Parts: sequence; structure tokens; C-alpha cells
Amino acid sequence: MQNVAALVRRYVDSGRFPGAVTVVAQRGEVLLFDAYGRRDVERELPMTADTIFRIYSMTKPIVSLGLMQLYEEGRFQLDDPVTKYLPDLGRPKVYDEGALRESSREMTVRDLLMHTSGLAASNGKHPVSLLYRQAGLSGMDSDAPLSELPGRLAGLPLQADPGTRWIYGISTDLVGLLCEVIGGQPLDDYLRTRIFEPLGMTDTGFSVPEASISRFAACYGYDDGGFKLTDDPRTSAYTRPRRFLSGVAGLVSTANDYLRFARMLAGGGSLDGTRIIGPRTLRFMTANHLPGGRDLAAFADFGGETKRAGQGFGLGFGVLLDPAVAQTIGTPGEYFWGGKASTAFFVSPADELVVVFLTQLVPSATYPIRRELRAAVYGALDD
Repeated sequence: MQNVAALVRRYVDSGRFPGAVTVVAQRGEVLLFDAYGRRDVERELPMTADTIFRIYSMTKPIVSLGLMQLYEEGRFQLDDPVTKYLPDLGRPKVYDEGALRESSREMTVRDLLMHTSGLAASNGKHPVSLLYRQAGLSGMDSDAPLSELPGRLAGLPLQADPGTRWIYGISTDLVGLLCEVIGGQPLDDYLRTRIFEPLGMTDTGFSVPEASISRFAACYGYDDGGFKLTDDPRTSAYTRPRRFLSGVAGLVSTANDYLRFARMLAGGGSLDGTRIIGPRTLRFMTANHLPGGRDLAAFADFGGETKRAGQGFGLGFGVLLDPAVAQTIGTPGEYFWGGKASTAFFVSPADELVVVFLTQLVPSATYPIRRELRAAVYGALDD
């Protein structure tokens, strides 16, 4: 584990990350919990174990699991058309080489969980992404409530036919809305009562309470060899209640909280005697659901937080299929995801292993820290 801590500390000492919290646990035992560097460079505040981070896309696995809790209750089926629950969405046409045509089929709930809905990314380069931005679809920064999203999407085309391509877009925002509509609660209340409170995730939510702002990390970009502040923790939008509760990227959390979520996953859906989801449901979610067992390299249009080759996708999680093809050490069946500010987590059921890495640098592709962390962590295991 000294190699793992040394790797991250080199990043901080060399000025590549302001700070980070790194956690490794195996078989229920925490092997490493290292908080190092600064959570706020301008105010010279140290990184601490309870620092609150923007976890961005690490929101997606949480919200996806929340929806699958309702699946276990028989409240929906994966092949249900999304319009069964969100009729305002209608049946969007498909953008095809500059023209619009009818889609080959309706998108299903499973498509939303898999990112095969045909919905685009609001920050992407595709013409449909541009139409999103022109329509004011700005993701978690939107000033409209989540309930208005289907109506705003209704007049906009899809990037591809549902089920034909993996597109890292806004699908999980609609997953969050399904939690609201089917579960009968606003998304923040639903996640709090169904996941956060049962797991003791006391610092996870869509905003930072006033009493906790002193623990909130600054967020940075990297510009001309130095850090450029992109979100001041004292004036951040996260310090105020959000109108748009984004299932794509809206949550903040701490290493302690996300470790509890990840340990629940490693425990087959239970932690400290509290069951969040069934083990069979979890195994189903973390299997590769891409058609024909293909990987993301063969099926993705916009790959987001993954290198794609040798990696599949389940219902809310990336899945390692073949370490040799992925060119990264790991155990087949490991599942994972990351966030825009270079955060990451992964769980290896076969190794009973959990890793959580939280930091504060955008974009996530700035450095290959995720692959390097895998090399250091798996290299430390003695099997």
C-alpha cells in the first residue's frame, strides 16, 4: 500500500493535483486511507479525511442502483418503454446525416441504464449536442426542475436509434426522474431515504449544507503549468439548493461516504446488516449488457470516462472484460466508474477489493491516474 500512497503523493508534490484522498479496502479491512495535499489552494486549507468533493459522474451508479431497487419491487420491467412513465417524452426522431427520420423503436428503461437510449451529451460535439445547448439543456446547471426534462427533449432528435450505439449522454438524468415518478418522491428524498441514510452516508447529497461548507474542496483546471480555480467552494452553486437534481453528475460526497457505498457493493448489496439491494440484482447490474458480449470500443460513439477497449457496460457500471485487451491490470468482472474531476472507484468481487479515489481536477483525462492506481493497487495484492 505504500506504493499506492506514494503514487498519489507524487502527483501532489509535483503540482499536478492540489490534493487527494485515497482509500483501499479488502475483505472489509481498510488497508489505506490517505488524505494528502490541499483541498483549497488559495486559502491554504489542508486535505482531510472528511473533505467534501464533487463526484460528478460517480453519481450515475448510485442513481442507477436506486432505480433497480424499484425493479426488485416489481414496479417496472427493463423492456418497458420509457414513455409508459414519461409520456411527455414522446417518440423522438433520429438525426441521420442532417435529416430527421423515424426511430426504429422506442427507448426502454434498460436503454437509459445502459446509455443506449440514443440521447446525446449536452457537452458533446455531435450536431444533436449543439441542439441540446441551443435549447438550454445545460445538465446539472439547468434552472428548470427535473420534471420538465421530458417535455424539453420531446422536440429534439436522438443521436442514434435506441439500442444501436452506446452514447455517454444524459440518459441517467431520466433514470433519476424515473426514481421520482415510480418511487413517488423527489430524487433527493428518494436517495436519502433509500440509500444514504441506511448506509450512513451523512455528507452525500445534491448540495453542501452551510455548516459543512468549510469542508468543501475547491475545484481546479490546469492552465499554463498551474492550477486555475473553476469553482470556489464558498460561492459554488453547490452551496445552494439545486432545482435540477442531476442523476448524471449532481452529487457531492466524501471518501468515507463513498467507501460505505462501495463496501455495500462489495458485500453483495449489504453493509453492516443493512441490505440495500439483492446480490442477484447486483450481479445482474454489473454483468456486461452490450449486445453480443461486445466491448465499448465496438459499440460506443462517445466514451466518456473509459478507454473502452476490453471494457463492457452493465446497468450503471463499467465492467472489465479482458485486462489484456484493456491494457490495464485488473480482474475480469471488476466494475467501476469515475467523475469529471478525476475521481474514480472500482470494486473487484473476486478479490473482495474496493478502491475510492477523490480529487478535484478537471478534466478527468488530464492524467492517467486511474490506470496507474490499478497498477499500484493490484501490484500490492499477494493473492
